[in-house]
Amino acid sequence: MTIKEIDEFSHIRTKARAYFCYILSRAIPNRLPKIEIKDIKVGLKSVAKTLRHVEAMYILDANGLQVINTISMNPEYARKGMGENRANRAYFYKVIRDKKCILTDPYPSIKSNNLVVTIAYPIFNDKNELIYIACVDISLENVLKMVHQSSVDATAGRAIKYIYAAFSAALFFVALLLFTKGVYSFIEQGINIEKIKLKSVFESTILLTLSLAIFDLVKALFEEEVLGEHKKQHESDIHKTMVKFIGSIIIALSIEALMLVFKFALIDSGKLIYAVWLIGGITALLIGLSIYIKSLNANK
Repeated sequence: MTIKEIDEFSHIRTKARAYFCYILSRAIPNRLPKIEIKDIKVGLKSVAKTLRHVEAMYILDANGLQVINTISMNPEYARKGMGENRANRAYFYKVIRDKKCILTDPYPSIKSNNLVVTIAYPIFNDKNELIYIACVDISLENVLKMVHQSSVDATAGRAIKYIYAAFSAALFFVALLLFTKGVYSFIEQGINIEKIKLKSVFESTILLTLSLAIFDLVKALFEEEVLGEHKKQHESDIHKTMVKFIGSIIIALSIEALMLVFKFALIDSGKLIYAVWLIGGITALLIGLSIYIKSLNANK
């Protein structure tokens, strides 16, 4: 399990707690004059049918002692644990303190060593006295699948990830093609400075600049949508990527405008108006980028 899944869990934790606690509250009797363990066990079996990805379920008394054997499809957990003292577990302390259903942070399971979370649901009698705590362990991977369907571990999430990966690969090959063409154009001029054409230099520079801009876009797209690193990054990092990409486009257009000015000045001065319009567009981009950067700084 990676940092990516832990970070993803932090974003959906509130929704996950609300969902799991609602399921337990519907299935398990609470605040009644007489609540027996067998009734709670029936409720836990109902929870298992609803969630389907439960790793283990058990019941604690008000002192933290496990009063039934663990309910689980995994033979390493099933029919074991009765009498075990869980009073030193963080979820027990938190339930005692908050007196409400809680969802723990991910922690390594002693049995499987996978990251799991525990939903602990307190059960009170009609006098508001804590008598039992129903506990449900679910692996972090399955929590993300059940609660966060856009997760990279979910089917839809994986499909979207592959689509973005395909677009990233296609754009990368476009950037590579432009880079190769730009370098080849330079090499084609040879080492004789007198024979180097200014037009060819401009064209090669434009190709390389566009290649860099597309590569920056591919890098941002791959990191954010395929690797999921946009959730780990600070918001300012994403803004920096955007500014860098737009800046590369402005540089490429500026070089193109400069080339057109020289070209039309030598060939057809009547077409200089087109270069002027292009320079006007570049100016508008610069103004827009300046406003964007200023707004970012104002929000810090």
